[in-house]
Amino acid sequence: MNEIKETLRNIKQNYRLFQQQQFTFINALQRTRENAHDLIRPVATIRQVQSYMDHHCNNSTDQRILSMFLNICNELSKLCHSLETLHPGNSVTNEILERCKLLLSPSNDFSAIRAKYPHDVVNHLSCDEAKNHYGGVVSLIPIVLDCMKEWVAHTEKLPRHILYNVSGGSAGSAKTAPQDAPARAAISPKPPSVHPGARTSDSNKDEVQVQGSKRVRKKGPNDIESYSGKLKSPWKPPGRHA
Repeated sequence: MNEIKETLRNIKQNYRLFQQQQFTFINALQRTRENAHDLIRPVATIRQVQSYMDHHCNNSTDQRILSMFLNICNELSKLCHSLETLHPGNSVTNEILERCKLLLSPSNDFSAIRAKYPHDVVNHLSCDEAKNHYGGVVSLIPIVLDCMKEWVAHTEKLPRHILYNVSGGSAGSAKTAPQDAPARAAISPKPPSVHPGARTSDSNKDEVQVQGSKRVRKKGPNDIESYSGKLKSPWKPPGRHA
C-alpha cells in the first residue's frame, strides 16, 4: 500500500506541473487540430490526442505538453492495473477501478465528463471551449485522481490480512503470519503431541510420567517406598514377627 501511495503522490506532482501549463496545452491542441483539419469535433479520446501529437505536431513545445498529458494518463493506467493485484477487492473498490479503467481506455469518449469543485480546470476555459471542445480532456486526469483517492480511502478500511502487494505476494506476510496463527489453531486445533516414551534409568531425578489418565510421581530416596524396577515391601525392624 505504501508503494501505491508513493506512486500516486508522484503522479499528482506531475499533474500539478501540467495543470500550471493548461493554457499551453489548449493552444497545442488547437494548433494540432487545425493542422489535422479537425476543428469541428471535440477532443474526446486519448487516442485522438496521441494522433495529434504523432502526425500533426510541428513544434517542440506542443510536442512536450501533449506528451506530458499522455504520460500522466499512461502512468494512471498502469497504477490501475497495479491496484487490481493489490487485493481481491470488494464491490466498492472494484467499481471504482472499473470506472478508472474505462476513463483511461484509449478509445473511451470522455467529451461529456466535467471536473467539478474543488477543481477549476473547466473554469479556465472560455464558454465555447468548455462546452464544445476541451471540457472533457482537461477534466479527465483530475477525475481519475479523485477516483484513485477514493479507492485508497476504501481500501484502508479493509482488514489487513486480505491485502496483497503489487507483486502478488502477501503484504507483510512475515508480520501477519504469527498474528493469524491463533486463529488457524482455533479453527483446526492440533492434538497434543505425544513424545516417544523413552525409558530412563532408575538413577534419574524425580520425574512425572503418564500412566493411563493419572499422573504418578516416582518416589525418591527419602520416601517410604523406593522404585527400582518393582515396588519393594516397607522396611520392618528385626525381631519377632507375628
